Amino acid sequence: MKPLAEFPITRKWPARHPDRLQLYSLPTPNGVKVSIMLEETGLPYEAHRVAFDSDDQLSPEFLSLNPNNKIPAIIDPNGPGGRPLPLWESGAILLYLAGKTGRLLPEDVAARYETLQWLMFQMGGVGPMFGQVGFFHRFAGKAYEDKRPRDRYVAESRRLLAVLEGRLAGRAWIMGEAYTIADIATWPWVRNLVGFYEAGDLVGFADFPNVARVLAAFVARPAVVRGLGIPAAA
Repeated sequence: MKPLAEFPITRKWPARHPDRLQLYSLPTPNGVKVSIMLEETGLPYEAHRVAFDSDDQLSPEFLSLNPNNKIPAIIDPNGPGGRPLPLWESGAILLYLAGKTGRLLPEDVAARYETLQWLMFQMGGVGPMFGQVGFFHRFAGKAYEDKRPRDRYVAESRRLLAVLEGRLAGRAWIMGEAYTIADIATWPWVRNLVGFYEAGDLVGFADFPNVARVLAAFVARPAVVRGLGIPAAA
């Protein structure tokens, strides 16, 4: 078995508990997907903060684990066959952890693929579109005189929220009574849209009461409360 110390990333972020899953992340919507999943499942892990303000994600050590220079990434020292498994991309990590623990992904084949459908809805739509709204509304893009790019992403975000609104009518969670990785993937982005991005009024969030209801239930979960602050600020 390859020792954890043989992974170059551990030179920059040494493992104090090399027997635990190692998480390299930041409390962004994509990052907290994994910390929330870890908190929900109870898997022992050690979190390392990848600081964007010092370009940690561009360091040779981080790139040795994720050449796409994005968080989150993990190394599971107890991966398949007892061998360490390095992994990146938040959706792939959620699927791996669900498989490892047998939690938060239905066993029924049809329900499993329906859950994956909604996971891909988040990965391909909700995350990218909400992120563009954040750029054009809160960050550098807000200074652009031409508002057509912003308005394009606002309109698409409203459409995606409407899809969620319809799905959640009469349902506690995206898959009904079952809380799944589809929820863990989606709600951090909805929270960011109306919170950190301050775009609630821009997208007309008040028009989506079911979305607001389920978001409130999500952020009230103890594991979510813990996961939203991981990794902690230095």
